[in-house]
Amino acid sequence: VQLQASGGGLVQAGGCLRLSCAASGLPFSSNYMGWFRQAPGKEREFVAAINWSGGWTYYADSVKGRFTISRDNAKMTVYLQMNSLKPEDTAVYYCAADRDFYGLRSSPDYWGQGTQLTVSS
Repeated sequence: VQLQASGGGLVQAGGCLRLSCAASGLPFSSNYMGWFRQAPGKEREFVAAINWSGGWTYYADSVKGRFTISRDNAKMTVYLQMNSLKPEDTAVYYCAADRDFYGLRSSPDYWGQGTQLTVSS
């Protein structure tokens, strides 16, 4: 199983960016997908999740209204559109997969490598 995250970079506060996570080796359309992030000196935290079909999403309060998670099952890819970025969004962002939502939140079956987002003030 591979989850390949990409799209990170340096952006100014108020800007936007879209992260992608391409999956392989797993039944993508049967898995919940999620994004997590870890800022320097902090624990990894949940950001967003999406169900198998893409018809249900869930967000951390800190990103609600600014970030949008989506998926394309045909491309086996999950996205995180990030708008109105703030310096406190600076972190390494990770994608993850699990067969159910609670597993995704607590201990995902699969993790991708991270992609760095830096938001300058």
